[in-house]
Amino acid sequence: MHAALLSDRGVVKLSGEDAKAFLNGLITADATGLEPGAGRFAALLTPQGKIVADFLITEVPAGHGGGLLIDCSRALAQPLATKLGFYKLRAKVTVENLSDSFGVLAVWGGEPAVKPDLCFPDPRAEGLGWRILIPSELATKAAALVGATMTDEAAYEAHRIACGVPRGGVDFNYGDAFPHETNMDRLHGIDFDKGCYVGQEVVSRMQHRGTARTRTVRVAFDGAAPDASAPILANDKQVGTMGSSANSIGLATMRIDKVADALDANTPLVAGTTTIHLADPDAVRGLQKKTVA
Repeated sequence: MHAALLSDRGVVKLSGEDAKAFLNGLITADATGLEPGAGRFAALLTPQGKIVADFLITEVPAGHGGGLLIDCSRALAQPLATKLGFYKLRAKVTVENLSDSFGVLAVWGGEPAVKPDLCFPDPRAEGLGWRILIPSELATKAAALVGATMTDEAAYEAHRIACGVPRGGVDFNYGDAFPHETNMDRLHGIDFDKGCYVGQEVVSRMQHRGTARTRTVRVAFDGAAPDASAPILANDKQVGTMGSSANSIGLATMRIDKVADALDANTPLVAGTTTIHLADPDAVRGLQKKTVA
């Protein structure tokens, strides 16, 4: 089992008697069922339905003061805290950016032998692992406690990519991507039965009409990894954009209808000088059929 302290992650805390209901009214997932030891994947959207920030959420045990902790991009932690403060109006909620005092430890490759406070399974994909929110200086001790060996962030990145989970700022741009385009609907990040939230109408329309033509998909390649953001071409026409990659596996944002056409025509996909292949072409065909249904 492995563990890595993720320096690119920050932590925002919501506290106060209205914290859970307040957050639930803003985000894509249902936060009402949250409890200590559990996690949710969710996003805050623009009114037009595009991702402002995506994050994991867990509840703090009452014995430690209660409240909710949000595990998000460190670069977005303060903007997210400011945005949530803008929305709170008269709600009894306090929003704090705790990124200077809390770190995010990722654990994968098994189940922790001991589950400390603020430890929860990552809900996005089976096998992705666990998160532990903890002061950064205690990360090595926490890894030993749960039975994991500390490694570097690159090892976790390779694991994340192999699991097919995109990361904002690398695999998609915040403010420019719809949740379906980053597979949030397939990564347990959207509750289609909950009440209204910011951007909900757009997300529901894309779900029910099947209008998500762009998706994040896993790709494989031999040789040098294509640069992140490199265009992916089929017959010199762009059908996608390369994202992160490691160990000959990558993530790419693809127009699934155009990629399906390229598959049907046996047209190779090229990013820079590298030929890439879909890791699961049948899944892409299935998405394309659902889109046009």
